[in-house]
Amino acid sequence: MTFGFAPSSAASLSTSATRVLEPAEWAAAGIPLLGSPREVVSGLHARHHPGPATAVVAVLDPDERVRASASFTRRTASADGWLLRNVLLSQLRRVIPHDLRRRTPVRTAVLLYCRDGDARWTEEDGAWMWGLRDACTLHGLRCGAYITLTRDGWQVLGEGRGGRHPSAGSAPEPFATSAAPPRIPRTGGAASEVLRRAAAR
Repeated sequence: MTFGFAPSSAASLSTSATRVLEPAEWAAAGIPLLGSPREVVSGLHARHHPGPATAVVAVLDPDERVRASASFTRRTASADGWLLRNVLLSQLRRVIPHDLRRRTPVRTAVLLYCRDGDARWTEEDGAWMWGLRDACTLHGLRCGAYITLTRDGWQVLGEGRGGRHPSAGSAPEPFATSAAPPRIPRTGGAASEVLRRAAAR
């Protein structure tokens, strides 16, 4: 008599299951905190108007200004970080050159994902986290925040910071008001003299 084993569904999922980051793993990864998360979220929301199942990946400079961003709709139902990593990497390569020649990453990539449900962590979130971390490594970037956008508002997973606006159902703010106001030059010179004369008239 010959004994055999049918392929286990758990075994077939074991590989993809490792491509998901749990909240504790994400917290232990040393993800840099955003200085002004609401400004970043509001800016990306105003730029891309994301709807459900829409992801927005953005590259920030050290001052948290957006250098490049792209939005796309998720087309696969599988919560596999490897597949999501490939999509993110493709989007990053499309909008900004890699920084692989740098010894230390200077720019940071963040991911905003608009989805149904509440702000609690899901396996899908874990797959996006895995994909973002790996895509950043392959593109020479620092792995930054993963942010969910739901009907309840926005939430930076792993940090506990969030807000009610913007949300998945809210109208985007005017782009000019979602960005930081321009800095007024403080240097003197001819330009300052012209401004003083104009104000005196």
